[in-house]
Amino acid sequence: MGREAITIAKNRKALHEYEVLETLEAGIELTGTEVRSLRESHCQLTDCFALVRNGEVWLHNVHIPPYSHGNIANVDPDRKRRLLLHKKEIRRLQEQVREKGMALVPLKMYFKENALVKVELAVARGKKLYDKRASMAARDSKREVERALKERSR
Repeated sequence: MGREAITIAKNRKALHEYEVLETLEAGIELTGTEVRSLRESHCQLTDCFALVRNGEVWLHNVHIPPYSHGNIANVDPDRKRRLLLHKKEIRRLQEQVREKGMALVPLKMYFKENALVKVELAVARGKKLYDKRASMAARDSKREVERALKERSR
């Protein structure tokens, strides 16, 4: 049977900062040394975002450090990287992002079963401060309930 996807990096901050409305899987255009660096689980997705420019989706602020044995084949670790999507998907994303407060945010990067690197891209709306407070309060109350149930079961 097929193997499971191997997660390289997650953008935990995105789930706190944004309300995810829709997710989709996108390929990413990388060089050989970048893939080797990812195999060593080196990647940083904090503060990254995607933009649609001239019918293409570009990933900004993703840091893939140089491969340890890469010498001159290594590329700039903070360069813009193109995401691979169908034209229909790109047009749909462009329409959704035009709305005020909407953003394209990568949630995680992973290897699929066939060793291809994929990015989980989310169409998200920025949370307001009171939304963040509400989600923190809900998380705290859930934790309290779990703690009480655990004490009761002893």
